[in-house]
Amino acid sequence: MKQFMSLISLLCVLAATRLAGAPIAEEVQIGQALRQATLQGLNGPSRALSEFRGRPLIINVWASWCGPCRAEMASLERLAWLDEGKGLTIIGISTDDFPDQARTWLKHSNATINQFIDQHLQMEHMLGAATLPLTVLVDAHGRVLGKIYGAREWDSPESVSLVSRTFHAAAGN
Repeated sequence: MKQFMSLISLLCVLAATRLAGAPIAEEVQIGQALRQATLQGLNGPSRALSEFRGRPLIINVWASWCGPCRAEMASLERLAWLDEGKGLTIIGISTDDFPDQARTWLKHSNATINQFIDQHLQMEHMLGAATLPLTVLVDAHGRVLGKIYGAREWDSPESVSLVSRTFHAAAGN
């Protein structure tokens, strides 16, 4: 019984650490390069994550049940069409358990950017998406430049400036 209680205590400590925002071992930290992954397509073909290298990349992690995720999706679409968004690639990664739920939301939202599903939590763990939505800014070499938790209006002047400054600073390094 004592061993069982020790195990329960250890699990509680691990859960509390994760809830406190401590990175999990698989999470790629700011400044590190993303690892290889295959992204299962929702509104297009599946692709290797490495295929997005060569241009700055914005990865938005979302779920169809997440109100803030749904609220910000249209602004990511608008950002993609702005002049400031023309040199970027923007993709979405759904953490929905069922692809049909994600596809239904995408149809409803008229999404045009490439969307993928992460049924096995590979990208969720790699990006550290313990809270949704999460938007990750990645340089042309696959290096994580920033992680923004919570919804934003991505086409607002403040957000466009943030994206521009982040990618401009990375290009100067």
